[in-house]
Formats: sequence, C-alpha cells, structure tokens
Amino acid sequence: MLIKSFIIIAFILIVISLGSALFHLVRRQGEESSEKTAKALTYRIALSLILFILIFLAYATGLIKPQGIGARMQQAQQQAAEKPAGE
Repeated sequence: MLIKSFIIIAFILIVISLGSALFHLVRRQGEESSEKTAKALTYRIALSLILFILIFLAYATGLIKPQGIGARMQQAQQQAAEKPAGE
C-alpha cells in the first residue's frame, strides 16, 4: 500500500508542476517567467522519470501486480493451458 501512496503523490506533484509551468507561461511575460517555466517543466520531467522507474521496479519485484482486463484474460489463458486435455 505504501508504494501506491508514493505513486499517487508523484502523480499529484507532476500535475502541480505542470500547472505551475502553465501559470508562468500564461500569466507573466519576460525572461524571469521563461526561466520559471523551464524550471517547472524540468521538475515535471524528472518526477515523471522517477515515477516510471519506481513503477518498473515495483512491478519487477512483485510489489504491484496488473489488475486490468488484459491481466484477467492472460490469467484465464494460463489456467486453461494448465488443465489436462481430457477434461
């Protein structure tokens, strides 16, 4: 559950960073605003990369498992393949 909390917090931080960049892009004009926009977008990219690596490591270590339709279909296929042919 802790890993899911980190993922949700990272998504929220990414959205906040993106909103900050949009605010500085629209609201202010000038060199300082351009620097703040670039800095906010840089933070967003860094947070996105960290989140991707975190999700990948959590999946690779088994801390999170896929829960969607594709995962259920694959599980059903595996169970069908494990059954003997005579049944």
